[in-house]
Amino acid sequence: MFRVPDSTIVTERPPVPVAVSGDGTVDRCCGAGRWSPEGASMAVEQARAGRQARATNTRQARRPHVAIAVVNLPVEKDRRVIRECLALESAGYRVTVICPRGERRLRHLPGSRDTAIRSFRQPFAGDGVLSFAAEFAWAFLWVAWHLAVLVLRHRVVAAQVCNPPDVFWPLAMVMRATGRGWIFDHHDLSPELYACKTATPRPVVTRLLTWFERLSMRFASEVVSTNESYRQIALTRGRCRPERVTIVRNGPAAGEIAAPTSADAAGDRRIVYVGVINEQDHVDRAVLAAERLTARRGRDGWELVIAGDGECLPVLRAMVDERGLGDVVRFTGWLQAPEVDALLRGATLGIQPDVFSDMTNLSTMAKTVEYMARGLPVVAVDLLETRRTAGDAGRYVPTGSADEFAEALDELLDDQSRLARMRAVARERFTSVLAWEHQAAAYLDAWRRVVPLPVATAAAQPADRAVPVASPRHSS
Repeated sequence: MFRVPDSTIVTERPPVPVAVSGDGTVDRCCGAGRWSPEGASMAVEQARAGRQARATNTRQARRPHVAIAVVNLPVEKDRRVIRECLALESAGYRVTVICPRGERRLRHLPGSRDTAIRSFRQPFAGDGVLSFAAEFAWAFLWVAWHLAVLVLRHRVVAAQVCNPPDVFWPLAMVMRATGRGWIFDHHDLSPELYACKTATPRPVVTRLLTWFERLSMRFASEVVSTNESYRQIALTRGRCRPERVTIVRNGPAAGEIAAPTSADAAGDRRIVYVGVINEQDHVDRAVLAAERLTARRGRDGWELVIAGDGECLPVLRAMVDERGLGDVVRFTGWLQAPEVDALLRGATLGIQPDVFSDMTNLSTMAKTVEYMARGLPVVAVDLLETRRTAGDAGRYVPTGSADEFAEALDELLDDQSRLARMRAVARERFTSVLAWEHQAAAYLDAWRRVVPLPVATAAAQPADRAVPVASPRHSS
């Protein structure tokens, strides 16, 4: 650590201590060539810092660098993608997310160690075909640009894209052709979503969306599906091999949520809706059900709480005012995760007012899993994936009319023994099947088939960290 040049003749004082820094240069430890204990200590600290910097750089170089693109909302509002990033990071991957910019320009993902964010502004918004086309084209260009920079400058070895939209398959072709991996995370059924949002769907648009969806799956190394119905679509419509398709459900980690107690739901009976409030979510059915419920049981001892935001929120507020329901229907706006947890833990029932369509029948609603995580029974339309998710923790109605919902809610609010059984079923099913801990293992298995981890980091396990985001999304 201390070195004396050969030409130095030691006569009256010790040699001047020097330290070799991380880049090989020689630094003096004290001025004017005088030795001191403080200078020697500084030399030791400099050498230690150099070794630590070199070790950190070596570990960073060993971590495979992967990218995740999600373009339908900022990553800080997407609970699923945040959990995926944290799982990858904890398992030993280095992650960079490409997404639209939110209210603030974030450089790193909140709650992560070093997951980076590369964001872009999204100036296009609207409901028409042309608006969606402009939005998708703009997102494609920005994702292509950021991904090219990450591949060429930062050695990204694989990427994951989350739909909608299904327009990124040309990038998958390039990545696969250059020996890099590509994962397609199938969040939504784009053809069915288009039909659900459009009064008169155009057949040519539906065929185009179906073709894009098929190409997105065909050129992927792995396909991640959110439930069994989506997996079957990947096998049939996407023509994927079964071993290339993995089910990774939505839902919080069991470690994020304390087990509910009987005191949580004490007091007045509370019916809750948590999620996005857009036209296809049919939250107006919940408001109309509340109106019918006032005729059945009066206005005392219960309330409907609607937590979330969306394009239809002003319409719902006006509906509540016009019908004089302000004393039994309450709006909270968009809530952060701790507020959502407190609201659901104090609730009696969760309502899922989605009506039947090809989209809703095959999709798992994130709000349903959030309800079950707190042991909250669900009242919902009898949809295929909703029944698969909730099982006996759900009370199902045939069509989702306001009268059907009101009857089911009134029936359960007075049946405490049945509510207790449904609560136990909901919590047990969540902890044993739906919790993110189970999904993270399957998700990481899919990634390891695309990008195997180095031996030094392969033993790392995903950490149970809270997800610092807002209310859950409405769909799969």
